[in-house]
Amino acid sequence: MSQEQPQKENHEEEGIKYGDVFNVKGEMKSKPEAPVDAGMMQKAETETTGKTQKAGAAMQSAAAKNERGGMAGHKDKNNVAADGGVSVTETEAHLSGSQVISESVAGQVVNRLEEKKRKVNKLVEVVKQFNQKAPLNTMTPPSIVQEMGAGGAGSGITIGEALEATVLTAGKKPVEWSDAAAIQAAEVRATGRTNIVPGGVAAAAQSAATLNARVTKDEEKIKLADILADATSKLPSDRAATRRDAEGVTGAEMRNDPNLTTHPGGVSASVAAAARLNKTNTNT
Repeated sequence: MSQEQPQKENHEEEGIKYGDVFNVKGEMKSKPEAPVDAGMMQKAETETTGKTQKAGAAMQSAAAKNERGGMAGHKDKNNVAADGGVSVTETEAHLSGSQVISESVAGQVVNRLEEKKRKVNKLVEVVKQFNQKAPLNTMTPPSIVQEMGAGGAGSGITIGEALEATVLTAGKKPVEWSDAAAIQAAEVRATGRTNIVPGGVAAAAQSAATLNARVTKDEEKIKLADILADATSKLPSDRAATRRDAEGVTGAEMRNDPNLTTHPGGVSASVAAAARLNKTNTNT
């Protein structure tokens, strides 16, 4: 989670300091942001992750303001960064199945980002296998079951993660009423709330289905990927998918489909695969 803090407004005399941008301690707190420091961070970010991250962008913005205000020269740097070093590390959190990016200056973490990649990617594999309608325990390699369930029942695949997996299995599908109904059922079960979350995935899905019903060309319609990308961050709460969740989501999708069926690799398929895998994990 990022440790950035809002920048203070009054920097006319001393410039923007590290303590104005990040939650840091000691000598570093009073040091002004310098262009060379920002360059070091952005270089480390690019080498490690392939792109500029939040810390580098924040440092660059502050350093540029200091340079424009005459508080720092283009080649200025601080000893805390030069001597203490700037580092960006990317590690995998085994229990959560996430990719964690940590950014530090002089040993102090200034930004931490956790990206859920492995768990969703593994779930996509299971969704594809689940759609073949063979028994999960005979289809899914033991390594996947072990990786997904390493943290025990409490760390199972969540409903939100199942929705994110749908982006990879059926992301190009235009949102229809059956999809919106399934997403609403999933959101209700994930949050425990009976009402739709304002600005949440269910509200977005309903709006998309309404708009798509008026559009004739598929290429102009809103797709599932547009709605379900980063679904976990759009849910106020989330929990591991169960068989009851899968049944509820599947029923909602079928009832709202003209042919009373579900879409292969769609919302209900992802939630069902997550539930089956969670059940397999608890039995291993």
